[in-house]
Formats: sequence, structure tokens, C-alpha cells
Amino acid sequence: MTDRDQTPPTTDDPTTMPSPDPAATAETAETDSDESTGEAAVSASNGPAIAATDLSHAFGDVGVLDGVSLSVAPGEVVALVGPNGSGKSTLLRFLARVRAPDEGTVTVGSAESGGGRARVGYLPQQPGFRAGFSAADTLDFYAQFVDEDVDVAGVLERVGLVDAADRRVGALSGGMTRLLGLGRALVGDPAVVVLDEPASGLDPGMVERLFDIVSDLADAGVAVVLSSHNLGPVERTADRVVVLDGGRFVADGDPRAVVESVGAADLQTAFGDLVATEEVTGR
Repeated sequence: MTDRDQTPPTTDDPTTMPSPDPAATAETAETDSDESTGEAAVSASNGPAIAATDLSHAFGDVGVLDGVSLSVAPGEVVALVGPNGSGKSTLLRFLARVRAPDEGTVTVGSAESGGGRARVGYLPQQPGFRAGFSAADTLDFYAQFVDEDVDVAGVLERVGLVDAADRRVGALSGGMTRLLGLGRALVGDPAVVVLDEPASGLDPGMVERLFDIVSDLADAGVAVVLSSHNLGPVERTADRVVVLDGGRFVADGDPRAVVESVGAADLQTAFGDLVATEEVTGR
């Protein structure tokens, strides 16, 4: 693909389509301020990479989030866990700023940004792309929405797709499509990466690779917020585990502290003790 004015790859979620403004794609959002909330992006050497304050949201008369707040430091891995339908994906969309909550604010800043703009990379739960494009073509398209040059081959290697660079997106497996979505989220070296079930559809070996990538991002100073039902890798990788249930956080701490808070042997067991899965009403 040589003409960057071609029709962009499609996606399952229209809120993740790239903006005509190359400085503000949804998957790799780069802003001076949070337009959805009116909050100016912050950048302080000791400040958070991303902070959500008093987020509340409802779908009709169904409340999903009830005044939740979350702050993530540069280089920190925070895992958001909760029952299906508990509002994890909704919260992650707010953090990625592809949509706005009914109430509350999200601010983004990075210690490395030096007061400049901060970029957020986002992997939705169901990434989608135009089938006729290759994996390399797809990332090359999104590369035009960031200011600096992008090493597309390097991104593909980073997510384990270097051998599939010329393969059409329609020929990728579900797991490989998710890895391409991760690659799209990493275009432009974002200061914050928001990943919604990134390990879904991956075989055990690729799950481990995925969490290795997450660790590498954190080592490089990137703030990572992810949701996952793969609680074994979460327990080994995350700096903090935040449990969402009933629209509120019912636990927040390092994995061992969360496990010990309910006298469990591991995070999987603790999860069952902390949440009321029969009362799920959110999204």
C-alpha cells in the first residue's frame, strides 16, 4: 500500500476509527487536553500517567459505574478484573477517551512528555480491520496519524507478527488479529496503553508473550491498564489488581495483598470470594 489516502481499515467499533486529524486517532489519542471532559492534560515528574476521577455512568436506568477513581503511574501495570458485564470495557473506553462518562473526568499526562502532549494507545475487545489490507499495510496506515516516523517492521516483530507482515488481514486468525490490534495500539510509542482482554483468543504460549510485552512496556515507563480473565499471568505481571463489581472497586492492591485480604491461595480463588457474579447488571 503506497497511497495513504486510501479508505482506512474498518473496525467493529466506530468510536475507534481514526480521526481525520492526524494528531487525534482513537487508538493512539494524542491531545493537549481531554476534549470529552474539558480537563487539561497533566504532566508532572511525580504525577500520574493517567487519572480518572469520580466516574459514573449508566445505560438507560442501568447503572454501570458509581463514582470510581483510578490513578496509574508511569511504568505501572494495573489489571482491572471483574465479572462479565461488570463495566470493565466501559471503564477502559473512558480511560482511552473514545467515549465520555456521564460524570467525572479523565486526565492524561506523562513524566516523559515534558509538558507536551500525551498519547494513549487502545486495544478494544474486538478489533477489526479492512480485510483487503495486509498486516503491514494496516500499521502503515495508522502510522500516518502520529508525528514521528514509525518502524512498522519493528512493531510487527514486537507483537510476534513479523512473519505475517504481508498476510491479508482477512486471512489472520482471531488471535493474530488481536495481536495486530495490540500493534496498532503501540504505534507512536504511547505514554499510556489501555488493553481490553488482550489475551483473548491467544494460545498459552502467546498469552505468555503478550504479558512479556506488557512487562517490557512497563519497564520502558509506559503506564498499562488492562482487563483480563487470565488471572495467572495477571497475578505474576501486574503491579496492582483492581476488582470491579457492582459499579465500584471492591479491592485495589498488589496481587498478593488482594489474595491475602480474603485468605485465598491465589488470585483466581480470591476473585470468586470478592465478586457476586449472580448480580451482574453492568456492561
